[in-house]
Amino acid sequence: MIQKKIVMLGSFAVGKTSLVARYVRSIFSEKYLTTIGVKVDKKEVALGDGLPTVLLLLWDIYGDDEFQAIRPSLLRGASGYFLVADGTRPSSLERLLPLHQLAQDVLGNVPYLILLNKTDLVADWALSDKEERRLSELGPVIKTSAKTGIGVDEAFVRLSSSMLAADGIIRR
Repeated sequence: MIQKKIVMLGSFAVGKTSLVARYVRSIFSEKYLTTIGVKVDKKEVALGDGLPTVLLLLWDIYGDDEFQAIRPSLLRGASGYFLVADGTRPSSLERLLPLHQLAQDVLGNVPYLILLNKTDLVADWALSDKEERRLSELGPVIKTSAKTGIGVDEAFVRLSSSMLAADGIIRR
């Protein structure tokens, strides 16, 4: 079995913890509990016939904001990462570029995806098409909803496949 560390990066309250809970335990809670430090979850992923099973170590790191910056040491050893933004809060996009730069400085060129979360909140969606296009220039974007599960499995499977491809284990 292959083991891969993935880190969840983004501002506070963008849904990092909820995305992990949806993926690992198929649950969603309306309660907001701020992550203090790091919470690590595990999930085994079978990507298909003839491919090795992957044990994902999902590091849900506290939210990055003006009061608390992500420590580079938390990223070390990661094979990939998610940059998570909240589609109802355009201000959450502002932290993605510095977090992406930090991840690249620490990890180099590893696979990553941008998750535009909370797509279930259609009435509260606050991103323009222009902002979404600008975000896609930073990297591949998947729209997700931790509440409904839309895009969540796709995001984790896609990042897992990209990490194995980067290692030369599978072809794209």
